[in-house]
Amino acid sequence: MTRADNSHHLRRAAAARHNAAVCRGRAAIEELDRSGGSLTFSSVARAAGVSRGWLYTQADLREVIIELRRDGSEVARTTIPVAQRATLESLRQRLNAAREDISRLRTENFALREQLGRALGERRVQH
Repeated sequence: MTRADNSHHLRRAAAARHNAAVCRGRAAIEELDRSGGSLTFSSVARAAGVSRGWLYTQADLREVIIELRRDGSEVARTTIPVAQRATLESLRQRLNAAREDISRLRTENFALREQLGRALGERRVQH
């Protein structure tokens, strides 16, 4: 008895998996572009649940990613909106606070070195 050729079922299942992966890839690209996420092959692959290698082999998805990155979307995405940017005055305050911290830590470091030196000197005298 010969078996029936069921390979058409396998081809249909493979095609369905491929189409689902392409749809997930498109959705991931759209979501990353809309949300301002980093649009890289790695981020798209991770979001779509596919491998980077597979993503590179898909010419249409590859072109969309490259085109979105070429359009400057990547640069625009990394800039901070004006309302969220630090003002010059707040940056000066942060700089002054950092300088005060550095000064305080230097003084504390000097005092600790002095204390350590005295302790080591006393130890040397005892031995």
